[in-house]
Amino acid sequence: MEAFARLLDSLAFESSRNAREALLVDYFRRTPDPDRGYALAALTGTLSFRTAKPALLKALVSERSDPVLFALSYDFVGDLSETIALMWPAPGTAGSAAVRLSEVVEQLSAAGRADAPRLITAWLDSLDDTGRWALLKLVTGGLRVGVSARLAKTALSKLGTVSVDEIEDVWNTLKPPFASLFDWIEGRAGKPESRDPAPFRPPMLAHPLDEAKDFDLLPPSDFVAEWKWDGIRIQAAAGQEGGVWHRRLYSRSGDDITAAFPDLLEHLCFDGAIDGELLVVRDGEVQPFSELQRRLNRKTADAKLMQSLPVAIRAYDLLSENGEDLRPLGFLQRRARLEALLQRLQSPRTDLSPLIPFRDWTELAAVRAEPSSRLSPADAAAVEGVMLKRALAPYVQGRPKGEWFKWKRDPFLIDAVLMYAQRGHGKRSSYYSDYTFGVWRGAELVPVGKAYFGFTDEELLQIDKFVRTNTIGRFGPVREVLRQPDKGLVLEVAFEGLNRSSRHKSGLAMRFPRVSRLRWDKLPAEADHIEALEALLSATRA
Repeated sequence: MEAFARLLDSLAFESSRNAREALLVDYFRRTPDPDRGYALAALTGTLSFRTAKPALLKALVSERSDPVLFALSYDFVGDLSETIALMWPAPGTAGSAAVRLSEVVEQLSAAGRADAPRLITAWLDSLDDTGRWALLKLVTGGLRVGVSARLAKTALSKLGTVSVDEIEDVWNTLKPPFASLFDWIEGRAGKPESRDPAPFRPPMLAHPLDEAKDFDLLPPSDFVAEWKWDGIRIQAAAGQEGGVWHRRLYSRSGDDITAAFPDLLEHLCFDGAIDGELLVVRDGEVQPFSELQRRLNRKTADAKLMQSLPVAIRAYDLLSENGEDLRPLGFLQRRARLEALLQRLQSPRTDLSPLIPFRDWTELAAVRAEPSSRLSPADAAAVEGVMLKRALAPYVQGRPKGEWFKWKRDPFLIDAVLMYAQRGHGKRSSYYSDYTFGVWRGAELVPVGKAYFGFTDEELLQIDKFVRTNTIGRFGPVREVLRQPDKGLVLEVAFEGLNRSSRHKSGLAMRFPRVSRLRWDKLPAEADHIEALEALLSATRA
């Protein structure tokens, strides 16, 4: 654990991506198997421990310290692992070297609920404070040290001549501690073989379009435009092995979500992989994202749910067909193959995302602003912008420059009144950075959303000072702030859309709200009313 703890500690204080990559490369080179494999799994989010949850850790530290003191400390620090590591009353004389990372992972993975508290307590007793912090980060799975899965794989590729794209190709077929992967990268063995007939293929991603710069550099004739639908990006893969069909549905990150959508499986009657958007489509019309949310994060779906919320795939791209990898082909070539495949399938649950004909950027901007000019009202309401794809672009995993761009619709804006605030986590644990805001319903303020980003560091200090100065009530870690018609803080809030919600007092739920700016120039009485949001919802669904 000593080397792993030192790595996490160094990464947490390093702001440079290149420096973080160098730290990872050095760790992978110096650390023996299987420890480095388990560290890679932790950094890429492929480790989880079913018997070790935050509630268990809180219970353990409450047995060793005053529960009230722990609650106050946790509220101030904002990070569970750091709070427990600092408060744990252990001598730490053995040091982190006395505990191996592989020992922790293997024993905790095999432990039952009765054994986990004993194991964790013994490790915490034998580690110093940095080791305890690293252990708890590992156990909870929330490393938050500025390392993405892509960065960890990039560092891994520097151990040999294997590219990060090649690593991505086999990644989903491997399991921790990745012995065969390290053997291949370091030249001791060949490329790990994948016998999966329906594997996940890492997705190609887009860059946000910068209207001020990109249009001058992008010839319209080089690009194809298509709608950006408001669902979740998925990959549908199917293939045969030994005469048996294997059909899978993957999320954008490669999670197998097949079991949650069994109603789609019988329609995946092809050998290949389709990149598309998962949507709820009822009577030929795309439903709001809130309808899809009712099926997300469920491990299974019963007959009633599948009937009331029928899902479908709106296809964007074809990545493989009948064993042929189509990703090196240009976008329009893949698109032609996709059209031909869907024409043969004639599936009621898979259709083609239409392209958007346009002559120049001005025409496309007008279509983007008014999708209803090209789509039915229901489908237009389910569009969150357009995608620009270079006609000759191959399908490259990651986010290559200059190939794909996403041009989202301009956000909606309202003026809302700050109602409640709560401290953030990590670097923001000392500041009130999580906000609940509301609009007027008659003479009453009703909450309509929460936001914790969108503001600058300078604006955060201003809001934090306002919250501390104008607190009128406390509910645990939440502060209620002053919000009279002539006294309070108005926030301009940007959001992507609205949906009906029975869980919210206002009856409405915002999509991706964030603070756009502080309206010190406005009194709370001048903030928006619920009628404005109702009108907006009606207009987008008209």
